[in-house]
Amino acid sequence: MKNPKARAIAIHEKLIEAFGEPIWRTPLPAIDELVSTILSQNTNDVNRDRGFNALRAKFPTWEAVRDANAQDVIAAIKPAGLANQKGPRIQQVLHSISEERGALNLDFLAGLPIEEARAWLTKFNGVGPKTAAIVLCFSLNMPAFPVDTHIYRVSGRTGLRPEKMTVEQAHPYLESLFPPETYYAAHLNLIRLGREVCGARKPNCPQCPIMMLCEYKEKTK
Repeated sequence: MKNPKARAIAIHEKLIEAFGEPIWRTPLPAIDELVSTILSQNTNDVNRDRGFNALRAKFPTWEAVRDANAQDVIAAIKPAGLANQKGPRIQQVLHSISEERGALNLDFLAGLPIEEARAWLTKFNGVGPKTAAIVLCFSLNMPAFPVDTHIYRVSGRTGLRPEKMTVEQAHPYLESLFPPETYYAAHLNLIRLGREVCGARKPNCPQCPIMMLCEYKEKTK
């Protein structure tokens, strides 16, 4: 299938057929999702949630997190890993949002054009394209396609994107392939494919629902 957009839609439809319509957890408010996603960097979902829940248990509000002693924040988020980096990063982002907006609320982003909202988020240190896209897509229901490590690997291995494309370039590229109404499901189902079938070390090609659409040179029959 030579048409990249048609191929992306075909992959999406095959994954829906195999996995169904995915439903993520209850959406978090945008500020909560922003902090949660920063905590998720370089760790798994379980440790991210442990760090996030510990932070919320210790501090009653995001303003309290913002104004807290740095070492107290670091101690709270230790289960998420890289606490010495993530703690100051979270506090700095919260300070910056407060200074610019006067309140810790990101709902205003939903009223902006998508590229303007994305640019506003990614100007903060530690908020990259994936973090911004997760906040926009899952909290604010805006047309953004997050590319995590699983999606980056699967999209490169299958030929959905050019092999040498960077992860930063993959965000707008994959957004251009998938229709906006499919972003939510396609994102979650591609992650599931990467976790359960198309693993980093040994992809289970015979069990892959999109094997016939895959261009992986070393795929097993």
